[in-house]
Amino acid sequence: MNVLIKSATILDEKSDFHNQTQDILVENGSITQIAKSLKNPHNYPEIAFENLHVSKGWFDSSVSFGEPGYEERETIANGLYVAGTSGFTDIALNANTNPVIDSHSEVSFVISKAENSPTTLHPIGALTKESKGEDLAELFDMKSAGSIAFGDYKKPIINPNLLKIALQYASSFDGLVHSYPHEARVAANGVMNENLMSTQLGLKGLPALAEELQIARDLFILEYTEGKLHIPTISTAKSVELIREAKAKKLDVSCSVAIHNLMFTDECLSDFDTNYKVIPPLRTASDVEALVQGVKDGTIDMVTSDHNPIDIEYKKIEFDYAKNGTIGLESAFGVLNTLFTTKKAVQLLSKGKERFGLKNTSIEIGSSANLSLFNPSKPYVFENKHIRSKSKNSMFLGSKLKGTVYGIIANNRTSIAL
Repeated sequence: MNVLIKSATILDEKSDFHNQTQDILVENGSITQIAKSLKNPHNYPEIAFENLHVSKGWFDSSVSFGEPGYEERETIANGLYVAGTSGFTDIALNANTNPVIDSHSEVSFVISKAENSPTTLHPIGALTKESKGEDLAELFDMKSAGSIAFGDYKKPIINPNLLKIALQYASSFDGLVHSYPHEARVAANGVMNENLMSTQLGLKGLPALAEELQIARDLFILEYTEGKLHIPTISTAKSVELIREAKAKKLDVSCSVAIHNLMFTDECLSDFDTNYKVIPPLRTASDVEALVQGVKDGTIDMVTSDHNPIDIEYKKIEFDYAKNGTIGLESAFGVLNTLFTTKKAVQLLSKGKERFGLKNTSIEIGSSANLSLFNPSKPYVFENKHIRSKSKNSMFLGSKLKGTVYGIIANNRTSIAL
């Protein structure tokens, strides 16, 4: 692929061209020239957009599609198109498929379905067979096939000895273990944050304690095993505090937060809109404040859209029975660019690759072109027309956001939103 990018402001702190507006020539998938003004003697296609900005490629550490098994929610092909036109050059795919991604062959299958996409799909293999929480899955075989981590999506590891064994075993090949922070017996059948709002609405509460208790347990086990742990999508102030303390003790732990938990609180549920039904649930304003501070000071390592397509029949029902989940790829940049500075938003979207053993390529002459293209200044209201996912379950509908995405250049291909 050959293309000339015109008048792009480069945002990459590790690049010699950071904060400069330059032309970028990409030939055969590599950056061959960067200069203030480049001619186009070979008549390559040119990319020129309003207020064009370019950064190194964005990564999302928690994305669900549907294929195999739930193609009515989302296919791999369309899901990767959504990711690419939302600015993501790399996504980590959760194992919540049917069958569950818990073996070498299933990891190979989803990778093969993504071979021709500009966005690279990196599978997260299930930690346990069929994600049932009973026996470890084929972790080393899955890593050999291309899995970048291991976790049972939105399912806690109830047996503490199983987590201990997983951390010890995965350490032998530098494997990253996910442990979802949810003490199921404390959580019981809670459908929203346990607080004054749950009492007013008459909905069963899911206490913050369920998350915090599990994190405290997992950190004790991590300290004992000296393993490598990732805690996905934390949501409470106490969780931030626990992880901050663990990092001060030099434990090898990382964590993420879902972008919607940085923006919305449990008060959004007053109309029983099931698009706001997620797990972990939306928490209080004080929790949101602590999460934002955790992002700013680096306690929280990465943000994620936690993109989870749910077909309409599982959302257009009574709140108690609706499935948890919101899509978030299409709105991710607009939300972060609204909550933080553009510099910080780009930093957050570019973080996380190293934790998963992935290369984070800077914008330099001679580097592979792994680029996200966007306009950080355009305000808009997020509407259905902005959704490219097959499922439309977005809690961001109607939100005032700032910053739109043009697409990506990666894998010697382009994915541009038209």
